[in-house]
Amino acid sequence: MARTGPKNSGRRVLIWLGAIFVVLTGVLAGGVFSGHANWAPKLALDLEGGTQMILAPRVEGASEINEQQLNQAVAIIRQRVDGSGVAEAEISTQSGRNVVVSLPGTPSSETRALIQASADMNFRPVIVAADGAAVPAESRTPEEQLPKPTAAPTNASDTNWVTADIYKQFEALDCSKLGDRSQRSDPAKPLVTCEPATADAPAVKYILGPVEVKGQDIASSSFDPVQGAQGSVTNAWGVTITFNSSATGKFKEVTERLHGFYTAAQAQGTNDPKSQFAIVLDDKVISAPRALAVITDGRPQITGNFTQQSAKALSEQLRYGALPISFEIQSEEQISATLGGDQLRMGLLAGMIGLLLVVVYSLFQYRALGFVTIASLVVAGGLTYLAIAILGWTENYRLSLAGVAGLIVAIGQTADSFIVYFERIRDELREGRGLVSAVENGWKRAKRTVLASKAVNLLAALVLYFVAVGNVRGFAFTLGLTAVADLIVVFMFTHPTLQVLARTRFFGEGHRFSGLDPKRLGAIPLYRGAGRLRTPDEKPVAVRGRNSGAAAEAARRMTIAERRLAEKQGQLTGTSNGAKENK
Repeated sequence: MARTGPKNSGRRVLIWLGAIFVVLTGVLAGGVFSGHANWAPKLALDLEGGTQMILAPRVEGASEINEQQLNQAVAIIRQRVDGSGVAEAEISTQSGRNVVVSLPGTPSSETRALIQASADMNFRPVIVAADGAAVPAESRTPEEQLPKPTAAPTNASDTNWVTADIYKQFEALDCSKLGDRSQRSDPAKPLVTCEPATADAPAVKYILGPVEVKGQDIASSSFDPVQGAQGSVTNAWGVTITFNSSATGKFKEVTERLHGFYTAAQAQGTNDPKSQFAIVLDDKVISAPRALAVITDGRPQITGNFTQQSAKALSEQLRYGALPISFEIQSEEQISATLGGDQLRMGLLAGMIGLLLVVVYSLFQYRALGFVTIASLVVAGGLTYLAIAILGWTENYRLSLAGVAGLIVAIGQTADSFIVYFERIRDELREGRGLVSAVENGWKRAKRTVLASKAVNLLAALVLYFVAVGNVRGFAFTLGLTAVADLIVVFMFTHPTLQVLARTRFFGEGHRFSGLDPKRLGAIPLYRGAGRLRTPDEKPVAVRGRNSGAAAEAARRMTIAERRLAEKQGQLTGTSNGAKENK
């Protein structure tokens, strides 16, 4: 048979696929050896168990919460949980008053704090700042007098807000014992509070002026790498806040005043705390950046010693903390898996049975060519497994039983792509082409069908993911993920493998066990992919030699669908008989 086409293109693509596997495995191995990842995927609440918290929502200025506000509370909690990277959480209402949040595993302190974060977010100017430890009153020297306001405050940064009582409270405050505050502060009065210690910075306590900008005025927030003076991206991270139109003008006035303190302190070679603007959540400072410039567009950027993780955490606090409903944890307990290992084993057994049926059918229908289907499924499974494990490490994705169902469904969809491709190759062989040519021409015809099929699968998965909640999203996610893996395997493994096999003696010369024997391809297969089955009235069509006349040549070049139509109309039978008589 003639052997044409690019000689080494298939091998090059297979090498690239191998490189992808090596990179993904190396990434996961790095996470495992660093102690941040596991070789096994993370499991969701229904398979692993986790933590259940009962939250009591509170609305500012109201003692009771209505049904609409309760539904909003559920939506807020879901936003906060999803935004924190926790996957497969279950959120529901209880007795028309509370919100029940069930999280897989043990939630981190950051996730727990984000869930219960109050909507009492605001921006206050800093008046006084000091180390977070308490200072005994008796340690004050006679020269250190308690402040005495001399006039009424003229703005929120005025030191006349600091009375003797407020200063005593400031001295006595120990940030390590701040605890949770059940009462909200008066936004029109100064506040004594702390910025808790972190791994990179000690605790700091502040005297803050009255609220100047409310958290509800935040339209959005994001975290991005900080750009340098020439527009280049640095290794530092920053958080960008976008205020709504009503707060943009007010924020400009505030930054003009604070920036004045900053420039004056710079001229004297000192740091004035009054140049800082504290972001306060639940009467605790989460960040107190300095006003390095006057912000006129309502889009300030907070920079400093941020890592990507800390910048993301602050951005989420800003985005979800400025909401009108706050939550109080009434109870918290560990819960067992709702389904457990038995259901997981049954799901995996169902997947193995489905895979076995696909393997048996592939070997029965395609003989040795069926091993390409099996190998393609193994490669697709490996890619999907690595992707799920890496996403579990980087995005906290957890595999639920619904996700397992999506993987099982994907076995048939993935095998369907291979069947479509193989049938296109067989069509080309029926037309008398050599295997190398049949592989290339069949690929041109098959890849359009495969792309259209996977586009539909991806669209369905995306729609289902965004309109559904809970475990249904897990099913949609794995369905979409396997569709992407299927495309990678078909383009980078199945087709290149056939390009290589077409040049071997076993397949290239059409061995009767290869599944590509032209003499045996007159029969219409029982299943031809894309849900198409052979109907009882369809009969095998024998393909004769090339020199049987123009009518026989036309018959050979028909597709299967065209042959079926011609048979029904009585044209193909007559042509075949004529070909036999001429022969």
